[in-house]
Amino acid sequence: MLAVLSPGQGSQKPGFLTPWLDLPGAEARLRWWSALAGVDLVHLGTAADADEIKDTARTQPLLVAAALLAGEHLPMYDVALTAGHSVGELGAAALAGVLPAEAAITLAGVRGREMAAACALEPTGMAAVLGGDPDEVLAAIEAHGLHAANRNGAGQIVAAGAVENLDKFAAEPPARTRVIRLQVAGAFHTPYMAPAESALAAVAAGITPADPSRILLSNLDGTAVNHGRELVQRLVRQVTAPVRWDLCMRTLADLGVTGVIELPPAGTLAGLVKRELKGVGAPEIVTVNTPDDLPAARDLIARHGMAPSHEPTIAFRVVVAPAAGTFAPAQGLAEGASVRAGQPIGQVATRQGPVEVTAHDSGVLTEWLAHHDDPVAPGQPLARIGGQH
Repeated sequence: MLAVLSPGQGSQKPGFLTPWLDLPGAEARLRWWSALAGVDLVHLGTAADADEIKDTARTQPLLVAAALLAGEHLPMYDVALTAGHSVGELGAAALAGVLPAEAAITLAGVRGREMAAACALEPTGMAAVLGGDPDEVLAAIEAHGLHAANRNGAGQIVAAGAVENLDKFAAEPPARTRVIRLQVAGAFHTPYMAPAESALAAVAAGITPADPSRILLSNLDGTAVNHGRELVQRLVRQVTAPVRWDLCMRTLADLGVTGVIELPPAGTLAGLVKRELKGVGAPEIVTVNTPDDLPAARDLIARHGMAPSHEPTIAFRVVVAPAAGTFAPAQGLAEGASVRAGQPIGQVATRQGPVEVTAHDSGVLTEWLAHHDDPVAPGQPLARIGGQH
């Protein structure tokens, strides 16, 4: 199985899109996307310096554009899984067929502008904590009034919050750790970003997403998301919720991923995967930074990908819980019954009231994975549907 990964903020490098403009139609594509994002992506990807592309409002649409530009030159129909880190989730969602490229770029522009505006409200920041005992690190972050904004695996947790608290945390680091301040505008993926989440939600409400055509992992909990609308809700919520890249990598391992491609600007996620998924069965990794890397990526897809004529794997046909609560299957619906796309198959009782669970595809209810009154978490598998009619 092959996974394509889309990187997040901090991976950008000055001039990294320059060689891509030699490809036919690439510059025109970027100019069209620039109009949607409200920033000059051609300038930012070629002539802008490190300070200019560090600006959150510019960085986010630039990274999504880079991933989509490269993805258009790969046979994505043979790719089984996509995932992205932070804003990279927008690129992954587009590559999985949930969002048109134009919608992903537009949302990245809004997300970047609104997060930059939220950062300006009060002095906040982020710091990477390398090494140490994870439980001790998390306890120390909480004790200093900070948030664990990213849990990246491979011994890396990112603390975020008020600058004053970060300074005290760096002066009293947890045992056996190294604390590195990150050059970012503020405390991303924390409650400080609440105004940006609200603004993004207002725009995202107008989108009509499709259901993913391949496995699409969520930063929220590392689970595969089956419904496009749920994925958009998660993308909005992710502005203030921690990035659980450690759980995404655990899912890559659980699914037996054998090949990984990181889209430009590549290197960060590939490094985390290499350190986390090592030893026997470690995936083969290709980083795509220039068009010269495309042949190696295509070769990896040919060797580890999935032919379009193959039946979709059962992983595509797992219905997951839309919320936390207690599950109740639809009355009288038994294993072996035929169901149609959109048919209610049960509901999750939550504190806010019942949330309906619907089949995302037509076929046969082959197995219940949760039963009456079982407690369920968001993204937890509830039932398998197979054998399309």
